[in-house]
Amino acid sequence: MIERYTLPEMGAIWSEENRYRKWLEVELAVCQAWARLGKIPPKSLENIRKKAAFSVQRIEEIEKVVKHDVIAFLTSVAEHIGDDSRFVHMGLTSYDVVDTALSLLMVESLDRVEKRLLELRKILKKMALKYKKTPCIGRTHGVHAEPITFGFKILVWYEETNRHLKRLQAARETISVGRIAGSVGTYIHLDPRVEKYALKSLGLKPAPVSTQVLQRDRHAEVMSCLALIVTSLEKFALEIRHLQKTEVLEVEEPFTRGQKGSSAMPHKRNPVRCERVAGLARIVRGNLQVALENIPLWHERDISHSSAERVIFPDSFILTDFLLKEMAEIIGNWHVYPARMMENIQATRGLIFSQAVMLALTRKGLSREEAYRLVQSCSLKAWQENLDFRELVSSDPEITRHLSPGEIESCFSLEPYLQKIDFIFERVLR
Repeated sequence: MIERYTLPEMGAIWSEENRYRKWLEVELAVCQAWARLGKIPPKSLENIRKKAAFSVQRIEEIEKVVKHDVIAFLTSVAEHIGDDSRFVHMGLTSYDVVDTALSLLMVESLDRVEKRLLELRKILKKMALKYKKTPCIGRTHGVHAEPITFGFKILVWYEETNRHLKRLQAARETISVGRIAGSVGTYIHLDPRVEKYALKSLGLKPAPVSTQVLQRDRHAEVMSCLALIVTSLEKFALEIRHLQKTEVLEVEEPFTRGQKGSSAMPHKRNPVRCERVAGLARIVRGNLQVALENIPLWHERDISHSSAERVIFPDSFILTDFLLKEMAEIIGNWHVYPARMMENIQATRGLIFSQAVMLALTRKGLSREEAYRLVQSCSLKAWQENLDFRELVSSDPEITRHLSPGEIESCFSLEPYLQKIDFIFERVLR
């Protein structure tokens, strides 16, 4: 199901073919650096650059025997290059290549996630502005609170997306490093200039200090960024699911021509895409826990992180890419029902204006406690007896002693709830 929606570009980034291609890019960058220092003859470098290649199938064949993926890769490359392959991987350990290449893969993937985030942000801004002055009920604890606008609700999501973009940029900076420092990070068989020259050509910076691997707090930061993004997407999806309930029905996710909602009940229009977003977001959050567990390794390195990373990084990036695309399509094509929003505002027969009545009484000199008592008394009676709150307030002798009919009427106007919406939008969008 996921493959149907996932753009091939993200899947291609994490393919075996591309992973080995990144390894080869690192090896060639190191060869170029060695040649710059006079350690590889120019003709040998030319031959290496011309002939360097690999076969995924051949790597798999060799790995079955040697049980080491980097050695299998280097053997396949050597078969293409010939004698000059003795200069490839000179002074390196496996993770000089693997970790540096992994950083390249993660930077490329973050660039794609950023593109998706920007696409979603654009749609959120459009919807926020479209429904900027569309009144709907605000809910706290699932219960009607006071009126807001639907555009205001979406503006909150827009600003949240802005924060994710900042986190993504910070995570990309954190992971835009490599290491070409040898077996335990001390350059024992390397000139530090090799690392400097090679990483510069790859668009990375040297980690100031590393062991045999880059420290995994860097990778956990990236995973944290992805987990936060998909958790916000689940938040958006959960809101849509609540608003699509039959008794609410203010918003529906797209229901396309020919779509069926239930094998048994032809009337069903279920928020299945939003439910799918919620379910898959949990996988990415779970993968963050694995990334955190990968931070503590034995001494200068053990291999306990490696197998897990082969799962959590491709899966998390592919899922994040898919979920961002899915949510953009849902919000970009959803069905919004302003008339139903107004019906729900009126559903409690004026109870949502209780604070306005209470504050009007305090402005007349009543203590907050006394004003609260008077208004709550009418509110409870309206709830329990299904009566109109405005009529109860208008007929309450203690309240009308302080408020005129016109003053009571003004407490039940929607207009004050819209007055500062422009201010909030300007503050967010300026």
